[in-house]
Amino acid sequence: MKIDITSLDGEAAGSIDLDDAIFGLVPREDLIARMVRYQLAKRRAGTHQTLGRADIWRTGKKLYKQKGTGAARHGSARVPQFRGGGRAFGPVVRSHAHDLPKKLRALALKHALSAKAQDGAIIVWQEARVADAKTKSLKASFAKLGLTNALIIDGSAPEANFRLAARNIPQIDVLPAQGINVYDILRRKKLVLTKAAIDALEARFK
Repeated sequence: MKIDITSLDGEAAGSIDLDDAIFGLVPREDLIARMVRYQLAKRRAGTHQTLGRADIWRTGKKLYKQKGTGAARHGSARVPQFRGGGRAFGPVVRSHAHDLPKKLRALALKHALSAKAQDGAIIVWQEARVADAKTKSLKASFAKLGLTNALIIDGSAPEANFRLAARNIPQIDVLPAQGINVYDILRRKKLVLTKAAIDALEARFK
């Protein structure tokens, strides 16, 4: 798959052949959905917890005698039936993460990249570099390019000035090549890859 390379100013800078094994697959929604579920589950804190009957400070003495009152049989006042008692089967601190094979995760990333390529939502830049860390000027450049909602992937580490200038622009994310992931690809309309990012991705999947 051939795609044009542009600069941050919108000027043509040649073209590049994208590897069909990474960007030319027929996207499978089931794989992508499984990967998104895996990512979102893994990042959940899992710190929700309620008080069970063992966590309630209240006397354990039997409320009243077993027989002869005409009322239901009760023992502890800590049980869930009573106001202020413990909650039955409430949430506890736990990890929501689940396993997903490494090969399947890699395949899901390829399918997400292929889905963006199929939609014509991939832009390739020669590099992501600015002279000054000025958000205003970078935002103006993005406006000229029509870039309002995008994920920008650079090489091993994004250029410092560009990262600082872009971090306060809404709906613009900047990540290194090793940080690319399915969820962030899908949540942004455009995927911007630098030439260094493409080289890193192709080396990663060899």
